Amino acid sequence: MQLNSDIAAVITGGASGLGAATARRLAGHGVKVAIFDMNEALGQALSSELGGVYCNVDVTSEEQVDAAFARSRAAVGQERILVNCAGTADAVKTVGRDRKTGEIRHSQVERFNRLVQINLVGTFRCIAKSAAGMLALDPLADGDRGVIVNTASTAAVDGQAGQASYAASKAGVMGMTLPIARDLMDEGIRVNTILPGLFGTPLVQGLPENVQQALAATVPCPKRMGEPYEYAQAVEFLVLCGYMNAESIRVDGALRMAPR
Repeated sequence: MQLNSDIAAVITGGASGLGAATARRLAGHGVKVAIFDMNEALGQALSSELGGVYCNVDVTSEEQVDAAFARSRAAVGQERILVNCAGTADAVKTVGRDRKTGEIRHSQVERFNRLVQINLVGTFRCIAKSAAGMLALDPLADGDRGVIVNTASTAAVDGQAGQASYAASKAGVMGMTLPIARDLMDEGIRVNTILPGLFGTPLVQGLPENVQQALAATVPCPKRMGEPYEYAQAVEFLVLCGYMNAESIRVDGALRMAPR
């Protein structure tokens, strides 16, 4: 698929971090972008900067997702590109012992379910809604009707202590990549997933400087955290390369996460 002003893209979680970098990179090719996010201030500012549209949306809400796609399509047209970056993280051990009292505590299922609803079900909801719209499009010269790029995490494979819910949700995103690509293979819609490692996103940048440096030191090569534009480069490749389909790729500087 060629990137130009005839193409529209939806980026969930597009107001900051990996999603914002992706929105900027696609808009740099002339692509019309719709930013789905819950941060209205950042989303409005970025959409104005890029000449796109902002849609305030919680991906766990069927009604809000439907309304967001209707708004974005009215403003920039039916998207041929969907990039799913919306997600969140949590850290709590399955079972633990209070060091002072010895009291045994277990993780609350509600917290586990919340991450699965946002990271996994929310991603699937946006895929299903977007793909339904793409089906109505005429295929391009290379046969593409659309391209979907999802965001998992290296935690899908190397989940650390306290990451059961996060790792499970991201492993689900990776695990559904192939079957969804097969569901859509006769319609000319490709589906791929990126597994980012440690990236300099707002979540990580909010950590103390010494913690950021310690994290960066664990990356084999290059010995630093990834920059959001490098994630956006991976998205660009997956969109442009018509032979990339049903693949999950790590973008992580060869990082393999330790148990903790």
